[in-house]
Amino acid sequence: MKRTIIIAHRGASAYAPENTMSAFRKALSLGAEGIELDVHMTRDGHVVVIHDDKIDRTSNGKGFVKDYSLNELREFDFGSWFGKEFEGEKIPLLEDVLDLLKGWTGLLNIEIKSGPTLHPGIEEKVADIIKKYDFVDYTIISSFNHYSLVKMKKILPEVRTGVLYSEGIYEPWVYAKHVGAYAIHPSYYNIVPEIMEGCIKHGIAVNPFTVDDPDLIRKIAAAGVTGIITNVPDVALNTLSEV
Repeated sequence: MKRTIIIAHRGASAYAPENTMSAFRKALSLGAEGIELDVHMTRDGHVVVIHDDKIDRTSNGKGFVKDYSLNELREFDFGSWFGKEFEGEKIPLLEDVLDLLKGWTGLLNIEIKSGPTLHPGIEEKVADIIKKYDFVDYTIISSFNHYSLVKMKKILPEVRTGVLYSEGIYEPWVYAKHVGAYAIHPSYYNIVPEIMEGCIKHGIAVNPFTVDDPDLIRKIAAAGVTGIITNVPDVALNTLSEV
């Protein structure tokens, strides 16, 4: 059985402000084998990396991402909320992250944020960007909006997709195949023997989120998951090296 890979949630977000270039550089320096990030779209059609649909929590600004142009968003500080040493951190474009990852052959998990704020056309934009950077083979697209995943598969059939969910889905391997997904990305408490047996038997990858506790990392890895999404990739890698 292949070893579980470690995916840095919003970058190494325990050590640097989430979804920033500092967090992604830190994830790489810690040896993360995958990077997870979230994308929204600006008023002028740029794909930017941020989790929330509003900038209030992670910057010194207020309001919805969709209501700002890229230039306007780049006037805000996306680092100081986390620590003074990150003052002046700017919101990244998806292209900025792909520039950083040139030559890297890990897994890039792009979560499309599509609800409650919708971004018409974001799937096409993301597809164009990962094709431009020749990163389709290293990318998995996830979303809680499964319509977005189906749309992405129609636009770019070769890209892998992952069904994000928190509450239980009955026989998720059946559902994943129904929407054309390569993987399920469940909240970690959905990792039970019945789910793992079904997914392994039917060839569906399993990448649970968000797992930081070493004992839980060991337990979930032992269950046979494909990847673990974590804020502390160094802790997860060290934990699995002891197994």
